Amino acid sequence: MANFTGPALTALTAIEVRALLKSGEISPQDLLDASESRINQTEPNQNAMVTRCFPRARARILPDTLLGGIPIGVKDLTEVENVRTTYGTIGFKDHIPKASDPLVLAMEAHGALVVGKTNTPEMGAGANTFNEVFGRTGNPHNQALNAGGSSGGAASGLATGQVWLSHGSDYGGSLRTPAAYCNVVGLRPSPGRAGGSGTVFDTLGVQGPMARTVADCALFLDAMQGAKGPLSYPAPPTSFLSAVEAAPETIRIGYMPDLCGHAPVETDVSEILAKALRMAGKSGCTVEEVRLDTSGMNQAFRAIRALGFATTALGLPDEITRHFKPTIKGNAADAAALTTDDLARANLTRAQLYRDTSALLGSFDVLACPVVGLGPLKREIEFPPEVNGIKSVDYLDWLGFSNLATLTSLPALSLPVGRMPSGMPMGIQLIGPNRGEATLLAAARTFERILSVNTSPIDPI
Repeated sequence: MANFTGPALTALTAIEVRALLKSGEISPQDLLDASESRINQTEPNQNAMVTRCFPRARARILPDTLLGGIPIGVKDLTEVENVRTTYGTIGFKDHIPKASDPLVLAMEAHGALVVGKTNTPEMGAGANTFNEVFGRTGNPHNQALNAGGSSGGAASGLATGQVWLSHGSDYGGSLRTPAAYCNVVGLRPSPGRAGGSGTVFDTLGVQGPMARTVADCALFLDAMQGAKGPLSYPAPPTSFLSAVEAAPETIRIGYMPDLCGHAPVETDVSEILAKALRMAGKSGCTVEEVRLDTSGMNQAFRAIRALGFATTALGLPDEITRHFKPTIKGNAADAAALTTDDLARANLTRAQLYRDTSALLGSFDVLACPVVGLGPLKREIEFPPEVNGIKSVDYLDWLGFSNLATLTSLPALSLPVGRMPSGMPMGIQLIGPNRGEATLLAAARTFERILSVNTSPIDPI
């Protein structure tokens, strides 16, 4: 078992500390003290919680709420009133928002205590967490390696016990890839389930929860309900946590080992996922390989994503955009080259993918595929030059497994499945039905119980 020298409270799950809060055995102040102590132990070397705001948190305790005073991290792409929010870019390095994002307001109303901002790549672009404002975030299981991104600070901080719950966002796997690399759970909800993205009518970018267990993730998603936005819709009549607590003994899984030829996978990843699925099958679950036409999916994702980046860039002045790294400037160039036919074709592909995937989900509880095709590389490498012998054109290529859920607006979750031969963690991606977070979380809990993967926090290695 990995070493852990943090305060005893930080080793507990969010469900466990919530029960202690309810019984009066501990107070929110105890949790704040434990969180601050652990952050002091692990920072600045870990570079996960890059801005702290404990005085603000201590002034906002709301005990009789869903979370009751559990400290959380908020990704540095999401604004928190009077707390430095940089978006990981030089142009915003001194930005202090005057108001909080609607999702932050909702989480705080449910008793979350924001204790700091977590590191992210510049403008959230990429799955390696580094920027010119704060530098690089390492993987806590081997700090020389990549923690994933763009919610890399969130995943890294959770894995070492800095907080019990951490907020993130996801466009091209940004809640899923770092969860897989850091041995935690990351959930990309349906658009509108947990507020909106920075571009208000964007359905590709979403915000969502990250935690060390499926139950904790469900609890945090419950605390994200009520955020106001143009795509928001009411919370379900029963909680997501109750769905997890009623998880079935067995589930039906449709598996796509390489997302039907969409992206390459290295052998060590394929083998650990196959082993996890064999365990599910031996436990009585249905596991079947399924087919889906993914032709055109890469082009559709790139076209709609480029339009989103163009929209963001159009709303920012030159003194901000001129600092952007070359990969972001390349995204803007891709957008400029788009034609109306490109966008129309992307929407047609997206619609067909939704219909076909939903039809498959009529026979299964979840669909499964890799989160990412290889384990983490050295953190100085922005993106893999190749995966399983197939060369990468740019930093989007190795993130192709994120495309299906993003384009179809279906909820998706990264669940830890164990350790690869390298000793590094890996997760599997589970995709649920339309607005079916309850079904997805329940299935993930069933799988989690079968696998019994240890996700307790560790000291950075």
